Amino acid sequence: MTALTDVRAALSHAHSLGLDRLDAQLLLAAALKQNRAWLISHDDALLEPALAANLSEQMAQRAAGMPLAYLLGEQEFHGLRLTVTPDTLVPRPDTETLVDWTLELLIGMGSTPSLVDLGTGSGAIALAIKAGCPKANVSAVDLSAAALTVAQGNAQRLGLDVQFLRGDWWQPLTGQRFEIIVSNPPYIAGGDPHLPALRHEPIGALTPGGDGLSDLLILIAGAPAHLAPGGWLLLEHGYDQAAAVAAALHARGFVDVALRHDLGGQPRVSAGRWPI
Repeated sequence: MTALTDVRAALSHAHSLGLDRLDAQLLLAAALKQNRAWLISHDDALLEPALAANLSEQMAQRAAGMPLAYLLGEQEFHGLRLTVTPDTLVPRPDTETLVDWTLELLIGMGSTPSLVDLGTGSGAIALAIKAGCPKANVSAVDLSAAALTVAQGNAQRLGLDVQFLRGDWWQPLTGQRFEIIVSNPPYIAGGDPHLPALRHEPIGALTPGGDGLSDLLILIAGAPAHLAPGGWLLLEHGYDQAAAVAAALHARGFVDVALRHDLGGQPRVSAGRWPI
């Protein structure tokens, strides 16, 4: 094992592993409780042996594909710094498209619009919506108890009042109706060649298997029983699933079906309104 005696040696070791320099700097800065600017001006700073050993292990994990967010224990999303663990997906910037669209809809609603986020994971979507629209009454559902623990911890640390419920999609929401329902469900096809690169994230939150549409269709089928008249359903989906999702929304009876593109210009979020 290369001896990580100082900052310079640690960055050199990271380079030899093929790590991006920014990733290496962020790992080092977190370990030393410093910022990147400090690293540049203190590249001869010595590393304690225990810290160096832990850092070497983290670099090896990152080189093997472990998401940087898991190693740092946090990820920024829509201006919030969220705790993330391998029990939750790492929130992606493209999902901010779903949040932004939802916040636009909430502006025109009453004093306390109700909203639920299905499959909340780390709580990223629900918490970002609550932060952006404090008047909203926000609930969030997830099947994973471990993920809900992470989400609840994020809510407490950020001081955001969100109700968390454990259950399988609609199961914990019997008799409840909402002005807006949002979800970023598992939608990657079971045979997608990109799945192996995501092996460190919870597989059940990534893919339902098959063509990737099954959970999206469950949400579309069940949403009318939980939407107030005129309420909206917003769904994140794969870039190649927009047509199928739009067809399912129309077939179920939704109106004003529309599509938004993500930061990369890909079709990413579809929405429909339940008739009044």
